[in-house]
This record gives sequence, C-alpha cells and structure tokens, in this order.
Amino acid sequence: MNEDVQGAGGAPLFNPLSPDFIRDPYPHYDRLRTIDPIHVTPFGQFVASRHADVSLVMRDKRFGKDFVERSKRRYSEKIMDEPVFRSMSHWMLQADPPDHTRLRGLVVKAFTARRVEDMRPRIQEIVDQAIDAVIDRGHMDLIEDFAFRLPVTIICDMLGIPEDHREVFYKSSRDGGRLLDPVPLTPEEIKKGNEGNLMAQMYFQQLFELRRKNPADDLTTQLVQAEEDGNKLTNEELTANIILLFGAGHETTVNLIGNGLLALHRNPDQLALLKARPELMEGAIEEFLRYDSSVQMTGRVALEEIEDLGGKRIPKGETVLCLLGSANRDPSVYPDRPDRLDVTRQNVKPLSFGGGIHFCLGAQLARIEAEIAIATLLRRLPDLRIDDVENPEWRPTFVLRGLKRLPASW
Repeated sequence: MNEDVQGAGGAPLFNPLSPDFIRDPYPHYDRLRTIDPIHVTPFGQFVASRHADVSLVMRDKRFGKDFVERSKRRYSEKIMDEPVFRSMSHWMLQADPPDHTRLRGLVVKAFTARRVEDMRPRIQEIVDQAIDAVIDRGHMDLIEDFAFRLPVTIICDMLGIPEDHREVFYKSSRDGGRLLDPVPLTPEEIKKGNEGNLMAQMYFQQLFELRRKNPADDLTTQLVQAEEDGNKLTNEELTANIILLFGAGHETTVNLIGNGLLALHRNPDQLALLKARPELMEGAIEEFLRYDSSVQMTGRVALEEIEDLGGKRIPKGETVLCLLGSANRDPSVYPDRPDRLDVTRQNVKPLSFGGGIHFCLGAQLARIEAEIAIATLLRRLPDLRIDDVENPEWRPTFVLRGLKRLPASW
C-alpha cells in the first residue's frame, strides 16, 4: 500500500492538522493500525501506528534524529539559515550521539528521582495558591488559571528565572508547538518561529549574564559554568537547550493535566471512583498518559537501509513518524477495551514519554505535578463541573495535543 491509501469517504488516512483529526485522532489511528500500519504520507514519510513498530523504532540504534540533513531534504539547503531551525539543531532532543550524550549528561543531574521527589512540597504550595486565587470566584479556566501556572512556575524555579521576570512567561503565547508537527511550515510560520526564538534568545542571554555575575543553585548556573568549561557547551547550545528545557518543561505537563481532567469529566464513573479512592491517583496518571497522550508523535530517521519494518522496506535517510497516541491504544497490548478510560487498569506502560536514549528527562516530574494538581483539585473543589465537556476547544497542533481553554465552575 502507498500514500494513495484512503480512509473512510476518500479522505486521506493521515491528515493530522485537519479539524476532525485534532478533535479526536483515535478513530483515525484505529484505521491506520488496521488498514496500513506502516503508512506513507504525501510528504514521503513513513508513519508507524502499532505499538511493536513504534517501540522498535524509538529504541533501535539503526534509527536516529539526523535533524540537519532531514530538514534540508524537507525544505532546502538554506533552511539552517533560519534562526529557529538553527536553534532546534542544537536541541538535545534533535541530537544524535555523541552530541546527545554530552548535552544530556549536563542536565540529567537536575532531574534525578531524589531531586524531583524533594519538589513535592513546592508543587503542593503552587497548586494550593492557584486554587486559593480563584476559589471565591466560583469559576476558572482550568488551563490558564490552573494547569498552566504550575509547570511554568516549577521550570522557572529550576532555571532560576527571577520572580519579577515571570509574569511575561505566564502570559507568553503557547503557539510554539506547531514547529514539531509533521506537516511542513509555511514561510509565514517560519517567520513567526524566528521572531519567538529571537525574543527567547534575548531574554536568556540576559539571564546568563546575571548568573555569571551571581551564580545560584539552579540549572542555568550549572549550564553557564559548563559553557565556561569550553569543551562541554557552546553559547548557541546553551541558549537552544535552555529554550528547549523551558518549553518541554511546561508544555507537556499543562496538556497532561488538562487532557486528564477532561477525560475524567467525560467519564463520570471514573471521576466518582477516583474521588472515592484517592489512592488510585498514581495509577490513574499512567492511564491518562495512555488514554490521551499530551505528546502524540515522535520521529526518527533511518541511518541505514531497514529491510523490514512491519512489512515495509525503509530506505536510508527516510523519516519514520512514531504515533505514540496510537501505540498507547493498540489492542495487542491493551486487549481490554483500549478506547475506554479505566483508572484501575493494570500494567499500563504508556509510550507518551518516548523511548530509548531520548526518553523524556522530566517524565517523573511531569507525573508528580499532574498527580498533585489533579488530586488537590478533586479534594478541594469536589463539585467542580466543566462547562462543556462535549465540544472543548483544542489547540490547532497535532504533536502537542492539548486544550486551548477549559472553563469550569463550582
């Protein structure tokens, strides 16, 4: 089968930015897994939708990121002249060994299980403050007023962004996610990406100067000192990876909290069960991750010819898009009604944080933030109702799946 494989009613099988796909990608994934599990898009990318294939590609050393060459093939030789692409080429998320190993090694210490566990009281404090600020009002936007402030505050804490600089981050737009989507960016979108990147660079350069003069116990100081060691980090790498840590440090957690709350309110039986049995929360977070992942896709490039991936030959240099959201609902791994939310489901091992060497550094932090946020909300606002669970407003991006707003009242 090739890219001409059609879905129901002649629509393409994989059209990730269509409103229908953004609203609910899961029926589309079901068709892909059934009809064409290694599908070829009109852009020539291979799309893996089954759990086994997705797992293999993320962990197999024959696949890598190859970001610069991949981008040149997709756009043109000149694409690395665009600041936003040049910046992304330095992200550890887009790097292959040995650069990836070096860059990740510089930040991994900030995310050890011990350090993250020690953040629990601070996370609880921020969640309580967010609820205190709105409790007398009787209504809030669960994204803007609740889900967004927590991870932004925590990543600001970790990076050592001064308190009086933070308001701009709370108000900053959340439209950077489009950069990660598998549909090529328009010149207008690239221009917008460049502008956002320039603003971030200007801010973080000032923060670096501040931390050179006044070192602190934070991740920025740690990275600035690594940059001064010369062989560990260039200034461009420093800036790019701080931007990455800031974005990755909050985007996915906002969506995990928002998508989890929506899923619960769409399944009142599960909501009632979780209120009655708060000890189920830790397992429930894994089920939220599986059921409606805040990251729907990750990509790899074949570093050599792959003879057989799910029955297809993958030529060297071709991109394979791994549909994490689809793998998480694959009936071969979750035979018991994978499309149903079940907070008591056993052996849930979602692929939402990726896999292999690029497994998400902040996975444990995101889990704890979501666990404390949702548990506290259910406890302190037990009669909270989402205004419209049927037609919420989704963000128009595919890879980062999340809600634009989620008004609720009590």
